[in-house]
Amino acid sequence: MEQYDQLYRLYETADTETLRAYQEFVDLLPPLSSPVALDQWDDARDELDERKTNIAEEFPATGETYADLAARLTREEAFTALDLFSKYDRSVNVLVLDVDETLRSAGDTDNEIPRDTLYLLTEFQERGIPIVVCTGQTLENVKGFMIQGLGNEVVSSGSLSIVYESGNGVFTPKHGAQTKQLLYERLDDEVVDVFDAVRGRVLSEAPDDVSHGTHLQGNEFNVTLKPNAEVGSDAAVEIIDEALCYLCGLVGECVAEAVGVDVTDPAALARTYFSRDPEIQAVFETAGLSTDADLDDAPSALLDLFERIDLGYYEGDAAELVSLELDKSAGVEQAFEVLGIDDPFALVMGDSKSDLRVMEWVAENDAGIAAAPDHASKAVLDHVRAHDDLVYEAGEASSVLNIVYGLDLIARLNERRS
Repeated sequence: MEQYDQLYRLYETADTETLRAYQEFVDLLPPLSSPVALDQWDDARDELDERKTNIAEEFPATGETYADLAARLTREEAFTALDLFSKYDRSVNVLVLDVDETLRSAGDTDNEIPRDTLYLLTEFQERGIPIVVCTGQTLENVKGFMIQGLGNEVVSSGSLSIVYESGNGVFTPKHGAQTKQLLYERLDDEVVDVFDAVRGRVLSEAPDDVSHGTHLQGNEFNVTLKPNAEVGSDAAVEIIDEALCYLCGLVGECVAEAVGVDVTDPAALARTYFSRDPEIQAVFETAGLSTDADLDDAPSALLDLFERIDLGYYEGDAAELVSLELDKSAGVEQAFEVLGIDDPFALVMGDSKSDLRVMEWVAENDAGIAAAPDHASKAVLDHVRAHDDLVYEAGEASSVLNIVYGLDLIARLNERRS
């Protein structure tokens, strides 16, 4: 209880709100060219240093750490960090981060990763904590905005890995022959044939609304339909719902052809099978499509192949075909291997079903903690709240990163004292 008592005294006696304001000003002020602005920055840094020194003197045994905690974490964040240390007795040694609607949000951050989040990521890098960016986007897209946000030096540091297309590939610069791993090349011909068939027919056979209202994302393997309308808009929601209905039917037809079975309505069988996902079920119901086909009488070869693939649905954002053998968790495991992380304790941040698989893998292996924005899918939120309740407001990913930063400070302090 001594640490809780000291932390309580810290936030009761120190003006931590002003201290955080000075720290934020010093950390996030853009490059300065004006002598006046530079003088203001120097004054703020001097004031910050003085306030931190006062805290260090007030807490002789823990002062430097507590000064850093107070300058970066709110009271609630600091106590959450201490709770996590009390529960797990270790710090996070790798970050596994989804991007869209997790680090950045179309509605709350103008689809940009906020500067305070980017700053914290560079801080973790400097502390030797690797980052695994885990996304459904293409490799080139991810590389582009990560270089823009973090800089080429960080992206090419050898301690950052990109799991792209929801686990189809892993890209880890400066790792020789392991730099780029094409995991989809490990799939057998039956699965590959389905993806090739769907990719070849998905736009050419699409209804006019889908063919004109969506485009095929330039993936290496996944088949992903994206809206031409602004992501998240009413028009995007409508067209992606329609695209999902069409894509599911096409998948049913292509699977039936791949396994060589003759069934009357493979699209209905596919809808019934994939409607096990409540969000997908709701889309089919709204469209007036039946999901009550008799799967018990369906050919076993058809169902066996259904079990190896999945439909991804992201409202107003994407409808896609993915392989269950190449989900994000498989990509993350491969990234850990390349990065040499033998005993991971990860922070996993995400909002969708594909992120949930990573969270579940981490939980099952006692290999980390999970966090999600408050607009994440219900299944993700249920998982996160059942474990450590690290739920944050849209656009505020930095709050969780602050907690993990504080967890690292507390863990290092306890190492020095033991």
